[in-house]
Amino acid sequence: MGEIKLLSLVVPSFRQEETIVEDILKIKEVLEGLSYSFEIIVVIDGAPKKTYCKLLPYVRHSKKIKVFKYKKNKGKGYAVRYGMLRSRGDIVGFIDAGMEINPSGIVRLIDFLKNYKADIVVASKLHPDSKVKYPIYRLLFSYIYRKMTHLLFGFQVRDTQVGFKIFRREVVDTVFPKLVVNNFAFDIEVLAIAYSKGFRRIVEGPVELDFNRASSITSANFWKIISHMIIDTILIFYRIKFTNYYLR
Repeated sequence: MGEIKLLSLVVPSFRQEETIVEDILKIKEVLEGLSYSFEIIVVIDGAPKKTYCKLLPYVRHSKKIKVFKYKKNKGKGYAVRYGMLRSRGDIVGFIDAGMEINPSGIVRLIDFLKNYKADIVVASKLHPDSKVKYPIYRLLFSYIYRKMTHLLFGFQVRDTQVGFKIFRREVVDTVFPKLVVNNFAFDIEVLAIAYSKGFRRIVEGPVELDFNRASSITSANFWKIISHMIIDTILIFYRIKFTNYYLR
């Protein structure tokens, strides 16, 4: 791949007013250590007033921080898609808000993208260099879901669900306009469409994350989210294998 001129990093946010400033300042500090330009795109996914007010002073003083907002919560997948399609970088990524994921990992993911000539690099809890604090019930589901996606879609990515991935521009322009999943199974939809369209250089990189921090995904609503993910995953498989939906 050629020289990186601009990196875009999308940060989806829903009710993250308590951590969003710390999130963005930490991400900005990491990106300022890189040798090329960057933009941070925050997408406030519903109930935008409090989060936007917290960010406004920083937006006014930095052209590198952009904020998009809409009133109604539409789901993490929608928010990521919204930001990715408004990005300008030749390398584009997204990272969850909430301080669970250490953004310093972006440097290694970019190195993996360049060194392996990858189309996509996904942060993986199972990479040997990852540092992870993870509840056992989520670890169990990750294992089951991984086996399911391998069977349905054929790609051998061991961990698809960490909210931290980077893409070449061509992948973003080809895949993201076709996405329809608005919630947590959108990661699988991205990878499945990319794989079906020939973007098969998908590499896993290390991540440092702490899921024991305060999170919008609690054990109480985790299993409800899982049921929706499984249904969406089956629908993605149906669209790819039995219709021409993603080819339209």
